[in-house]
Amino acid sequence: MKHLILILTAALLSTTSSNAAPASLFDGKTLEGWSGDTAKTWRVQDGCIVGGSLDEKVPRNEFLSAKKTYKNFDLTLKFKLTGTEGFVNSGVQFRSIRMEKPAHEMFGYQADIGDPTWWGCIYDESRRKKVLAKSDMDAVNKVLHRNDWNDYRIRCNGKRIQIWLNGVQTVDYTEEEKDIAEEGLIALQIHGGAKAVVFFKDIVIEELP
Repeated sequence: MKHLILILTAALLSTTSSNAAPASLFDGKTLEGWSGDTAKTWRVQDGCIVGGSLDEKVPRNEFLSAKKTYKNFDLTLKFKLTGTEGFVNSGVQFRSIRMEKPAHEMFGYQADIGDPTWWGCIYDESRRKKVLAKSDMDAVNKVLHRNDWNDYRIRCNGKRIQIWLNGVQTVDYTEEEKDIAEEGLIALQIHGGAKAVVFFKDIVIEELP
């Protein structure tokens, strides 16, 4: 009887704590596990993934995507966006796919980054092409570090998507359209048309049941 109780207890624990252990998506040294324009746009510098340039305008949107797809997850990372000219903008794609034409583009959800009012919003990149959930910039401005490091947390569980910027929740969005994919790639963006550089580091994901 005692042996049976131990077996049942172990089974209960395995079902109630089935989250995968947090895993790093970036080794701090290479772009192994990522794909994109690593010839001109994306590189590793000082332990960070870096995209863009301050010397010349980024000619078009570019995305560096992780090769594995994810469905339900809790993603955390640090980012820093700087720029001197043009539309200085970046973002973190999730539940997204890479387009065949043009191959450098992606479509899907994006946790947006940039002024004047994009910080912490959810934008639907190249699909519905609109802001799906807008952040409260009065609250964001109290914690935002422009031209410096910020923390993003993106949590997707079923149709619910939540984003936090430096610990402040910016959006709590529930997808209402039935045909929108709930699984896809995670990617990092540098927007075209600006002299801008974005840095990413400490990219960690915890897959949820």
